[in-house]
Amino acid sequence: MNNKSVLSEKFVLLVEDNADDISLTQIAFQKCQIANELIVVEDGQEALDFLFGEGKYAGRDTSQLPAVMLLDLKLPFVSGVEVLRRIRMADGAICRLPVVVLSSTSNLQEIQECEVLGINRYCKKPDNFTAFQKTIADIRDSFLERDRFQHRSGNK
Repeated sequence: MNNKSVLSEKFVLLVEDNADDISLTQIAFQKCQIANELIVVEDGQEALDFLFGEGKYAGRDTSQLPAVMLLDLKLPFVSGVEVLRRIRMADGAICRLPVVVLSSTSNLQEIQECEVLGINRYCKKPDNFTAFQKTIADIRDSFLERDRFQHRSGNK
């Protein structure tokens, strides 16, 4: 498995277990003309395995981090809050990984716990596609376009 060539461009990691939400995110990425590859993992344990190069992702170049991780909180096996906790407690660059919680939860305690752990943004999943597409466009403008601009100006 040669992930170096596959992930040479900054990618986005979507941690989401709902197939409909995965499809909506993929469509929103297309509509927002986001060129970054969208990598999808469907539970909290798979997210941790991917990020730390364990399990079926053993041997993955873990120095290649997502430009941003979109994290649902209600996940099977390991909760989104626990995924965030393990990322923030880790050593190295991974602890500074930009994390946007994209969740339907209104649980104030969970949201506050995520804020304490250092999320970069909390976005409640909108009820309609137009609002969801705007949320994805805002994430693009805040985390992906800024990253491209920094790379372009660094190359001058």
